[in-house]
Amino acid sequence: MKISRQRKVQKHLNFYKNNFKFREPFQVLIDGTFAFAALEAKFNIKEQVSKYFQAEVKLLTTQCMILETEKLAQLESKLNGALRIIKQFPVHKCGHEKNSISGSKCFNSMISNNNSSRYVIATQDREFQDHIRNLRGVPLLYLHDKAPTLERPSEATCKYAEELRNGIVTNTLQIQTVKVLKQKSGLEDMEIKFKKRRKKGGPNPLSCKKKQKKSVVNQSSASNGKIRKRKRIKIPAHIKDALKK
Repeated sequence: MKISRQRKVQKHLNFYKNNFKFREPFQVLIDGTFAFAALEAKFNIKEQVSKYFQAEVKLLTTQCMILETEKLAQLESKLNGALRIIKQFPVHKCGHEKNSISGSKCFNSMISNNNSSRYVIATQDREFQDHIRNLRGVPLLYLHDKAPTLERPSEATCKYAEELRNGIVTNTLQIQTVKVLKQKSGLEDMEIKFKKRRKKGGPNPLSCKKKQKKSVVNQSSASNGKIRKRKRIKIPAHIKDALKK
């Protein structure tokens, strides 16, 4: 391998190491199109990919991808060789064992959540490649002129890495790490204990009724416990006239 190609791949790998916490062994998901292209180019995936990365790699596939390649091999006999190649790799659990889906959808589910499991996708599918370029933190590997090529980080990936460095966004891994550290050190329980208790306030003065003034009761009637009413005596009109005279 030429020195310039060697420097490029190491530069791209270091970018993913520093910004997205990629570590060896690098997990590479192989699809049927990549296996078929490798067969056509007489490219030994197991030997050449690790040699290209100059690091330990873990080549993987999924049950969905194998089933999809099997169906295509039934239609095109030339794909039987690609099927034999892809069956050599360990099958990674994808969660679709009971109800299989298409290979590209399966791989897409594996790299969801900002590729938190840190997979490298190896594919020759042009449509799927364009989809990966719009995602963040997903390295893309393909064969170009019978040579492996790790594509430089996409614009979306570079922008997201810059935001992470500037502290604009918080990485999902960082949030999970902080939670685990808090649980281990017991800080999570302390936060719950030291929450400020709400002070009990007095009643709302606006909602309170004004005190009504007590009416003054005659002492004599109050002593008996009964309130006496005065009886007014009506004087007949002819008596009033007699009194005036």
